[in-house]
Amino acid sequence: MTIRLHCFGESGNSYKAALALELAGLEWEPVFVDFFAGAARRPEWRATNVMGEAPVLETGGLRLSQSGAIQQWITDRTGRFGGTGDDRYEVLRWVLWDNHKLSSAAGMTRFLANFLPEEKRPQEVIAFTQGRLVAAYKTLDTHLQGRDWIVGDAVTNADLSCCGYLFYDEPFGFDRAAHANIDRWLTNIAGLPGWQHPYDLMPRALPAAS
Repeated sequence: MTIRLHCFGESGNSYKAALALELAGLEWEPVFVDFFAGAARRPEWRATNVMGEAPVLETGGLRLSQSGAIQQWITDRTGRFGGTGDDRYEVLRWVLWDNHKLSSAAGMTRFLANFLPEEKRPQEVIAFTQGRLVAAYKTLDTHLQGRDWIVGDAVTNADLSCCGYLFYDEPFGFDRAAHANIDRWLTNIAGLPGWQHPYDLMPRALPAAS
């Protein structure tokens, strides 16, 4: 059964799903979404995903959007990354926290600061969202004190969700060196067998900066 992930390399949410597929050892193929050319706004894409977003996973008769839901499908299929016992709820808690507090702000800030034409970048909005991210970074860094992983003693969807935007090199106000526990944790993730940088795992929509 072919697993296809509609995605593009610049999307941190796509990366969460792609990285989970890769680390789980599932055979899958990326299907490029030309997001910056307006692909997600076209009627044919809305037929694929009424929410107009990436990623979308397709396999057999299943079509699933939202990275957290895709990660849970991977967990249900492979038994990996979901935590055990009551830790399952702690994993879910961190996935929901990430979606609301970390990735939502990081994704918006990175887009506004890097992918809009320079003259259209709203500096006041960027500064505001960067300020909100300071609290999120502190929450995550504090939690990781003395821990290798966010929940339990192995990588879970909590880690794969929260790291989604933090491996990108485009500047958006995240200074990895300023957060020692996050830095160590990201090194742990990058050391997992099968780990790849988002731009190596998925096709890019835009050329690399020179």
